[in-house]
Amino acid sequence: MSLVREFFLFAKKEKKWWLVPLVVVLLLLGALLVVVEGSSIAPFIYTLF
Repeated sequence: MSLVREFFLFAKKEKKWWLVPLVVVLLLLGALLVVVEGSSIAPFIYTLF
């Protein structure tokens, strides 16, 4: 959890709040790929990339 805390401290100090939604979207996209990896919709997800 120190990495998450360090990221938020960096965003606060450097006033780079636009990075927070970007990182959240990337994490959610990664989680989506992991969740649908074994399902039948996996080929359709992979065609997006």
